[in-house]
Amino acid sequence: MPLTIGKIASLAKVSPDTLRYYERERLIEPAAKSEAGYRLYERDALRRIRFIKEAQRCGFTLSEIRALLTLRGSDAACCRDVRHVALEKKLQLEAQIKAMKIMSKALTNLIKECSVEGRSLDECPILGALERANGVKGTAR
Repeated sequence: MPLTIGKIASLAKVSPDTLRYYERERLIEPAAKSEAGYRLYERDALRRIRFIKEAQRCGFTLSEIRALLTLRGSDAACCRDVRHVALEKKLQLEAQIKAMKIMSKALTNLIKECSVEGRSLDECPILGALERANGVKGTAR
């Protein structure tokens, strides 16, 4: 029995707008439209939406998810192909984590430098460091 966009959105725990967006991104498509023009989905769409949401939780972008879905539907693909995509994503995430740790350390150092209460903004070490990093000279204001 086909499901309306509202029903499948509720079952998948997403909004109807999310489903419309996934449609525009060619990640899902309704099986048909009702006589009144409502989108109708088969139960298989629920599995696909849950796949998309879980892939997003693993850090995959919609473009990467589209590629995974294409692989999944390909007779020529194998698990090694999917493993390669997952390995690439893991390496990207690790690089992002490393960059974020560097940013966090830089902020920790700036916060330590700014421990004096009552400094004027012109003397603020955080604003000064951010301006120097962008090649701006002069006051913080």
